[in-house]
Amino acid sequence: MGKLKNKIVLITGAGKGSGQLLAQAFAEQGAVVAANDISPINVEEVVNQIIARGGQAKSYIDDVAKKVGVQNIVNQVGDDFGQIDILINHAAVEPRVPLLDMDEWDWHRVLDVNLTGAFLMTQAVGRVMRVQGSGVIINLITRSVQAGKNEAAFLASMNGLDAFTRQAARELSPYGIHVYAVEDLTDTIVENVFTLLDLQAEER
Repeated sequence: MGKLKNKIVLITGAGKGSGQLLAQAFAEQGAVVAANDISPINVEEVVNQIIARGGQAKSYIDDVAKKVGVQNIVNQVGDDFGQIDILINHAAVEPRVPLLDMDEWDWHRVLDVNLTGAFLMTQAVGRVMRVQGSGVIINLITRSVQAGKNEAAFLASMNGLDAFTRQAARELSPYGIHVYAVEDLTDTIVENVFTLLDLQAEER
C-alpha cells in the first residue's frame, strides 16, 4: 500500500467506529489523515494516537449536515494540505425510535447527516477533485439491520445514499473522480476499502 504514502485522506465521522479504524489504518500506510467529527471529544484522541505513532493527522470539528460547516472543512483541509485525494463519508446518526413514535426532528436529523451530509461533502470535495483531475470518494453504507430494530429513518437514508452513490459515480467519472459504496462492516471495513483502492489503482 505504498501508493497511499502522503495521500490526503478526508474522513467524516472519524471519531468512532469504522471512521476511526480507517483513520488509523490510512495513517499506518503513510497517508495524511484529515479527521472530521462534530465533536472534538473522540476525534482529537484519534488524531493524537496517530501522531504519537509517527503518523500525520489533523482534526476538523464541524457539522457535515450544514453547508457552511462543509465549506469550512474543505477550505481548511485545502489550506493545510493543498489537495484532497480520497474522501470517506462515514458520518452518520442512527436513532432507534419506532416509526409511530418518531419525532420529526429525529427524522430530519438522520436524513440531514446521513444523506445530505454525504451530498454536501461529495459536492464540495468533488469540485476540488475536478480541478485536480482525479480523486476517490467512498460512501460507507449499511444496507440491512437486525430484525426488530426501529430503523425506519436510518434505512431510508442508507437506501438513498446507495442510489446517490451510483448517480454520483456516473456524473463524476468524466472528471477522473471514482465514487464507490462500501458496506460498513466493522470487522472487514479496512480490508474492503484497501482492496477497493488497490483494484481502482490497477485499472488506471
